[in-house]
Amino acid sequence: MNNKQNQIDVKDVTPAVRSHRPTDDGHIYVRAQKGQWQRLRKYLGWVLMLLFVAAPWMTWNGRQALLFDVEQQRFQIFAATIWPQDLTLLALLLMVSAVALFFVTTFLGRVWCGYVCPQTVWTFIFIWFEEKLEGTANKRRALDKAPWSFNKIWRKTAKHVAWLAVSLLTGFTFIAFFVPAKELALELVTFSTSFWVGFWVLFFAFCTYGNAGWMRTIMCTHICPYSRFQSAMFDKDTFTVSYDVERGEARGPRPRKADPKELGLGDCIDCNLCVQVCPAGIDIRDGLQYECINCGACVDACDQTMDRMGYEQGLISYTTEHKLQYGVTHVARPKLIGYGIVITVMTAVFIYMASSIMPMGIEIIRDRNQLYRETSEGLIENTYTMKIMNKTLDTEVYRLDVEGLKDVTWIGPKEVKVRGGEILSLPISLATDPYLLSSPVSDVTFVLTHTGLAEGDRKAILRNKSKFFSSFN
Repeated sequence: MNNKQNQIDVKDVTPAVRSHRPTDDGHIYVRAQKGQWQRLRKYLGWVLMLLFVAAPWMTWNGRQALLFDVEQQRFQIFAATIWPQDLTLLALLLMVSAVALFFVTTFLGRVWCGYVCPQTVWTFIFIWFEEKLEGTANKRRALDKAPWSFNKIWRKTAKHVAWLAVSLLTGFTFIAFFVPAKELALELVTFSTSFWVGFWVLFFAFCTYGNAGWMRTIMCTHICPYSRFQSAMFDKDTFTVSYDVERGEARGPRPRKADPKELGLGDCIDCNLCVQVCPAGIDIRDGLQYECINCGACVDACDQTMDRMGYEQGLISYTTEHKLQYGVTHVARPKLIGYGIVITVMTAVFIYMASSIMPMGIEIIRDRNQLYRETSEGLIENTYTMKIMNKTLDTEVYRLDVEGLKDVTWIGPKEVKVRGGEILSLPISLATDPYLLSSPVSDVTFVLTHTGLAEGDRKAILRNKSKFFSSFN
């Protein structure tokens, strides 16, 4: 008997759900939306943009407050100057930032992506220019389909000019964090900048223009790795933008005054606004998707529709899977507490290390050509090279001394002046009577005193140990 005759045909009885995608040839025309979450995102975006532009122009004691000078190998952050020797601080800060991102993602989902990510902020600034110059989403769609005319040419040209202006400003501002802003501005205006500085300004301008103007959420969906591994941090108590299926289904249009229960419908009227305002072009009613950046545009659109229909808000909202299923969310959970503990410990270590940075440094290098020599007076002499580093940006005076030897003779200057950021190599010698030595190798400690700081300041004195060799028998 044929097995196919014994098979039972399977019929899919799952209710058909239409998924709306507002794309024409892959292009998403994002509809403008007002609401509490969009106001928050807009104001936060403009504030972050203004801070970014203004930051390189801020000064501290007459210098640029934020300057990451790669050529001079120093990072200036207000009063603090970080040198290559202190770059463990930067690594620790990046680790704290990474764990903080994990903490926020576990708690609130991809709010970083939706509200403060530079890609999102710049994309919405570009969309803002697009709306002002080309009109609403429907007008932009019609304009793209229309034949070329004077109206289309000037609107498209004005839009791209605005995009390029923002891109060039972004490229200049970004490089101004690494090259003094005033010098960079003067060099660009006079076309006297070096090839590489000009190249990097144009490169980052090009990246901004391409990412925020053309690629947009393609960056978030296909290039940014965060969208891929975020699921490892999500759990059923993570707050994400979610659609209440139990309340919304079955969806469908109806008169405003009609009772949806009598019509066998849920609260979703299938207006499609939640899709039209989504920058990623997804339908949140299909469930949580990795393209969603938690921007809340669909939440505002749905709440607006619910108000017009006289229904309760929250059909689409920032909620959790447990909240939708059982009405309860467990905020204090082991994973979130663990992230919080790690952040607290790492932040405490960072603060301790940052507060312990010395404003100067000292390194002692012994003469490798000979361990010691005997002088004509019968003294034992050892030669050293002291490397004294001034980690501040001002000229400082330092006093030099040595501990560990009795009646030692110091051959060389005992007070030096070192310019800001300079490393001074100073050859010095120590000599002492061999009868005062108790072993062929003695411990000595070189002491560097910062005369510009109070004697009681723990950062005023720096010690570095070395060895003193002799011919002791």
